[in-house]
Amino acid sequence: MLNGFKDFILRGNVISMAIGLAVGAAFTAVVTGFSNAFIVPLIGVITRGTGDFSKAAFHVEDVKFPYGLFVSAAIAFLITAAVLYFCVVVPMAKVQNRFTAKAQEKIDIKAALRDCPRCYTEIPAIASRCAHCTSEVEPDPEALALAKLPAQR
Repeated sequence: MLNGFKDFILRGNVISMAIGLAVGAAFTAVVTGFSNAFIVPLIGVITRGTGDFSKAAFHVEDVKFPYGLFVSAAIAFLITAAVLYFCVVVPMAKVQNRFTAKAQEKIDIKAALRDCPRCYTEIPAIASRCAHCTSEVEPDPEALALAKLPAQR
């Protein structure tokens, strides 16, 4: 039982996930610090407020609602989301598109199918003979051009 747990913990994806969570927590702390140190005071200067949202609150019947904490957290979230999107998601999408574009260029010439005019079974569009009834058929000229094969007579 302990060997199975040890194998689970030492698997690469569990360790990678733990490292990712640790880096994410550190990144969140940095973004929150940046937000509280620079962005929130800048918004306070622009709006002629105090510049410190963390202490902003309103009272309803002796109950304190510290909405400033939410505003600070929302700003930190937006900065984190923007940095992750523009620094991780967009570059990874470009890399992925670069590799998938090459995969899409490769055309499967057998994927284009048509029916045999004699036995009505599906055959490749570039076929000159039916594999089922062995009758000769004319290959589709568009499929031949797509496959870069010469026209057959």
